[in-house]
Amino acid sequence: MKSSAGFLKWKLRMHGSIFNLLKKFVVENYDTATWGNLLKSAGIGHSDYDEHVAYPDEEINAILSAASYSTGLTAAALQEKFGEYIAPDLMNGYKKYMRPEWKTFEVLEYTEPIMHTAARTEDAAMSPPVLNTMKVSENLIIIDYYSKRRMGSLAIGITRGIAKYFHEENEITVTSTTEDNAERVQIRVERSHK
Repeated sequence: MKSSAGFLKWKLRMHGSIFNLLKKFVVENYDTATWGNLLKSAGIGHSDYDEHVAYPDEEINAILSAASYSTGLTAAALQEKFGEYIAPDLMNGYKKYMRPEWKTFEVLEYTEPIMHTAARTEDAAMSPPVLNTMKVSENLIIIDYYSKRRMGSLAIGITRGIAKYFHEENEITVTSTTEDNAERVQIRVERSHK
């Protein structure tokens, strides 16, 4: 029988596609040499990630930490920028689960019950955070993010990126009502009244 520590270590693995998106983010915003330097600073001896393999969370944390140090951005600010950047790729990946008429609020409302559930079912290596979403009104959604990864800032960035994807970034405000680096983060998504 595995110990709980062994179980947690097994569970906390990041999908290779996220590493590839991080590489794309770094190369587009800086250059290829910067990616290599970040890997070296993080103590990672390989530069490629397989889309169908999950890698230890320690690797993405080390890369993000090296990037934070290199850029002078806080870890939270860097995760938010990265989240905004990857939102279009995530939307394209989940497009088959979405209805054409959906916009930001509908995507947020159905991410957990439809898209994250499908991702976990289709690929055992996928372990997206749990997002409990409560639609308070037509103009307010509260997202309760839960993940041992403590990457709430990434979720905030992705949420902003989704609003931008639908050209609603000027109508929608995304704020955290708790600390961004906790296991549980509450995110308030509010649409300005029309």
